[in-house]
Amino acid sequence: MNLVTGAIGSLGPKLLQLLGDEYKLQSGLKSQVKFLVEELESVHAALRKVADVPWDQIDEPVKIWARQVRESSYDMEDVLDTFLVRVDSTKPTDPSKLKRAMKKMANLFSKGKSRRDIAVAIEDIKKQLQIVAERRARYKVDEIVARPVETVDPRLAFMYTKVTKLVGIGKALGDIISILETTKKVSIVGIGGLGKTTLAKASYDKLSSKYDYKAFVSVGRNPNLAKVFKDILYGLNKREYENIHNTRRGVDLLIGELREFLENKRYLIVIDDVWETSTWDLIETALVMESNCDNRVITTTRIVDIAKKAGDVYNMEPLSEAYSKELFCTRMGKDKTDDQLASKATEKILKKCGGIPLSIITIASLLVDKPVVEWYMVYDSIGFGPEGKNQLVDDMRKILLFSYYDLPPYLKTCLLHLSIYPEDTEIVKDEVIWQWIGEGFINTEDGKVLFQVAETYFNQLINKSMIQPVYHEYDGCVYRCRVHDMVLDLICILATEENFAKKLERVHQEHWSSPSQRSSAACVRRLALHGGSNQGQNSNLQPAEVAHLRHLGLSGTPVDELPRDIRNLVHLQSLHVGGTGLKELPPTVDELSNLMYLRLDDGIEVLPWLGKLTSLQVLKYGRYQSSTFAELGKLTKLRILWIVLDEVEVRDVKALVESLHHLRNIEDFYFSAPVQRGVAPFAWEPPRQIREFGWEAMSLPRLPVWLNPKRVPHLSFLELKLKAFEAQDMDILGSLPELRCLLLSLDMESIVSWTFPGGRLFPNLKIMRLKGIRVENVHLLELKNVRVFQA
Repeated sequence: MNLVTGAIGSLGPKLLQLLGDEYKLQSGLKSQVKFLVEELESVHAALRKVADVPWDQIDEPVKIWARQVRESSYDMEDVLDTFLVRVDSTKPTDPSKLKRAMKKMANLFSKGKSRRDIAVAIEDIKKQLQIVAERRARYKVDEIVARPVETVDPRLAFMYTKVTKLVGIGKALGDIISILETTKKVSIVGIGGLGKTTLAKASYDKLSSKYDYKAFVSVGRNPNLAKVFKDILYGLNKREYENIHNTRRGVDLLIGELREFLENKRYLIVIDDVWETSTWDLIETALVMESNCDNRVITTTRIVDIAKKAGDVYNMEPLSEAYSKELFCTRMGKDKTDDQLASKATEKILKKCGGIPLSIITIASLLVDKPVVEWYMVYDSIGFGPEGKNQLVDDMRKILLFSYYDLPPYLKTCLLHLSIYPEDTEIVKDEVIWQWIGEGFINTEDGKVLFQVAETYFNQLINKSMIQPVYHEYDGCVYRCRVHDMVLDLICILATEENFAKKLERVHQEHWSSPSQRSSAACVRRLALHGGSNQGQNSNLQPAEVAHLRHLGLSGTPVDELPRDIRNLVHLQSLHVGGTGLKELPPTVDELSNLMYLRLDDGIEVLPWLGKLTSLQVLKYGRYQSSTFAELGKLTKLRILWIVLDEVEVRDVKALVESLHHLRNIEDFYFSAPVQRGVAPFAWEPPRQIREFGWEAMSLPRLPVWLNPKRVPHLSFLELKLKAFEAQDMDILGSLPELRCLLLSLDMESIVSWTFPGGRLFPNLKIMRLKGIRVENVHLLELKNVRVFQA
């Protein structure tokens, strides 16, 4: 499924299901189904052709045709899904749902028709496709010329980390440090995309070693101030305020607590991306600046008035011509900008980029795979307008828009999906990937599971500079991403224009309280509630009204319970209820047979019904009953299993290990729980494809024999506790080719000494955290850029 083609691609396979004996279709209907499948394939091909052409270059009638087909495809899919579920389900489905869905589909082209059964629905789909075909011919859709899909430059992500945060920042960084030598507050101001946050972060990193208390917090356009103050407190003292985000304290209490904490302390705080004067006024109230302590506060904003109130103003300037060219050339590769034609094109392009790093990065990403002779074509396509009469922000948006058009259809859909996230959100890669899978955004590829395909989509968006990677402090891997403000603004506009997604600021009031809103809710396929929108109020979730929901995200929302009729969400594939007030899930959850991703809070008790969710591929949870571990063995499709408990009994560990023998698709396993008493054997060898393994329960007697390159060649994360260990065991671990993070703790009286011999051991290691092991020649590891922590 993608933005242009909608659900057309999935309709054919679903129609083919009707040919099965269990549906008992008459022969006449079977022939109609075959005809519809062929017609849908033809329409799908035409839509893919439309999707390959930049949207602003398509005639309006063709746009209208594509939108109507897309919207109609969703309605046709709803009819088929409802019927298939009604036939397949062991429990009867409310027939009024099928009637409502068919009536909704019929109203798109011919209102008022009565629909009663699947035969009528098939006939209705046939008529709609006839209308589609007539309009397709009238608008000459097949004459649209598609452009080739561009390849992704694999160097872009690497060059991004090495260049964009460094080019031209030296002088600005020196200016900020110099200002802070004579004043306590400085405010960096400039338009979006200039690199204000990058400069603030560089200043923060430069100064943070001098302060015991420091925090870097983003505010955003529509901030949840309670969360902002909690973020500050957590940043200042992670141990003391470990659970601050689980509290429901109001802004007034948080301001008082923050003032009390900061009293007579030296601190460094960065307040990033402030949009409103009133927001800064409240934040400033909480910052104790009157003391003689050597405190420092850095703010960033796009608004001059806020900058003036927040401290000494530092107007951030665009990159100079020299630095702009350096950034551009580094992104492109120097050999591509050396000749005279490329030099002239580069000069013209950079002039219009105006020294905005984001604009330069974006246009370079577009040009990197194109020959120099096409650079002027790209420049002309951007549409900057008359010479010298364009606003810088407008220019940048046009560049971003062109970059969006350059994406293949499947990436456009995945990018627009990110519009549902609030500003400054660090989006967890695995979670958003499972949302994409649940929505049907991911195309199948031979030899790859859907998750692997989706992971390449995620990486392509990074390479195209549409999302920003967030690197993990331990191993340098990308587990999260962020969307730049300018890109987020763009995709929110596009998502609204294309009726792709809608944000409700006050869900508890707007959520389907009127008949018209309930009608709209009937076609909702994804629902993500974010904590900031609904603080202190329960979300009124009515599963019967959103029966076609594929993804339900309630993370951070104050939901006390889910309704028992959650069984009506028969198409649900992703459920995230971490960080809520839930204590348990209704037992009818066991009827969600299509659920593939389940993330539970550590306060939610997992019941014995867990084994019925046989489609699960990802399970993360924190409480259990004694029978739960035995149920895990039934979830043979599991790829990721995380369990974090306060304590566990030996018999349950044995049940867990027994279940693990049945989970041969596991790639990521983590178990953390102190064993209550006794010692449990651990006789399980993970499958060859294991990437992450963490066992933070009882200590194992020795290093498992399967920890070697032949048996686990892809292992990148390892955490273990051991009762016995020898120096040569480190050599074995060092031979693991993809190991990036090693956390090893010894439960021994004596210290094991190991001398790092250099050479090829630990070729990709980034983090080594050891307890009970002393490393000799540690400087040789540090020369390999390995961070070593010994206790």
